[in-house]
Amino acid sequence: MQKDTHQFIQEYKGIAAFGMDRASDEETIMFYLQKFSEDSFMKALLPRLSDQELEEIYEWVNAYLRKHIPEDEYHSLFLKDR
Repeated sequence: MQKDTHQFIQEYKGIAAFGMDRASDEETIMFYLQKFSEDSFMKALLPRLSDQELEEIYEWVNAYLRKHIPEDEYHSLFLKDR
């Protein structure tokens, strides 16, 4: 069974415009991150990033995970290992 999904991007009919209101901002971030994480896009982008840029992205993501997601949700929602 496949654990990971990007269903939102398949059904999204919005305009992906940031700065209108909180709901639109959240939808836009979800849209961008799901597009960003597509395998084909990652395969094109990652080789172009420096070691420092890779580290910065990794640290940025982990900082927000640690700040906003408790360990049990980290495992159940992010890693999906529980």
